[in-house]
Amino acid sequence: MRRVVCLVACLSLFAGPSLFAEPPSVPTKSKPASVTDSKQTPKKAKKKPAPFAWVNPIPNKRLHPSLQHGTFQSPSLKQDVGYAILLPPGYSEGESSKRYPVVYYLHGSRPGSEAKSLALVPLLHSAMESKQVPGMIYVFVNGGPVSHYNIPGEPTKQGADVFIDELIPHIDSTYQTIADREHRGIEGFSQGGRGTMRLSLRYPDLFCSAAAGGGGYETERKISESGGRESEKLVFAEGDNTWDLARAFSKTKTPQVDWMIYVGTKGFNYQNNLAYMKFLTSLGIPFERIVVPEVPHSGLKIYEQRCVEIMRFHAANFR
Repeated sequence: MRRVVCLVACLSLFAGPSLFAEPPSVPTKSKPASVTDSKQTPKKAKKKPAPFAWVNPIPNKRLHPSLQHGTFQSPSLKQDVGYAILLPPGYSEGESSKRYPVVYYLHGSRPGSEAKSLALVPLLHSAMESKQVPGMIYVFVNGGPVSHYNIPGEPTKQGADVFIDELIPHIDSTYQTIADREHRGIEGFSQGGRGTMRLSLRYPDLFCSAAAGGGGYETERKISESGGRESEKLVFAEGDNTWDLARAFSKTKTPQVDWMIYVGTKGFNYQNNLAYMKFLTSLGIPFERIVVPEVPHSGLKIYEQRCVEIMRFHAANFR
């Protein structure tokens, strides 16, 4: 049953924290503690991430008149799953004569939520409202406990399947979408960039357009080379990674997906994005690229410079 709550306007931008902190520096020689040193305030402990939840209402600072929060009853989880949806300017609920293509946006972090990437909303809406790009629906996905992955043998940790098998049909049956692959795109940043590339390679019959931002392809390579093992406690299905899936896709190259990879030169995944681009080229898999100088690992900061270009990439791919 559809339960959608329309939300009130409030624009705000946010740049999420880096996923990796630099190691503390080690002094070359010790010095006696001064009176000032001895009274220094201890550093605050890092804030722990919020516990994972399948439903996460939109924070007040992210409210926008065209942004809604919705839920659907997941058949596999037997509970509600949340999503956020940005409707284009001029969207009129119930006006079935006008339909729109859809871009599914996969959040970063692990775990994340459907509220994680909503700082992009004002930029997306502004580009459509100013008619720099045509109207599109953007759906912000909840990627599950292990963002956008399935964990073998753990029924409550099937984030990829909940998205592919349940959320997409719900969106197509609830909103005025053009419900075919020629009008369906996927995008994400960081963990969402990994998920975008992996899921578009696995399901090329579902997506015609895929823009993967700042993905951790070195980690994906490690998973490939270790039979699915990312760490001692985290093991994925063998072959469920961007390297093995690209090799498998290169044997047929159909149906063709239009891919883009984007990354900032100051991001900690910059070099491994370059390595993955070289790998795709070696397989004969074409893609577009955007490399943004002097930008760190931040989807928002990349969007502040290249939002319209990325949106136009999807728009051009919708047939």
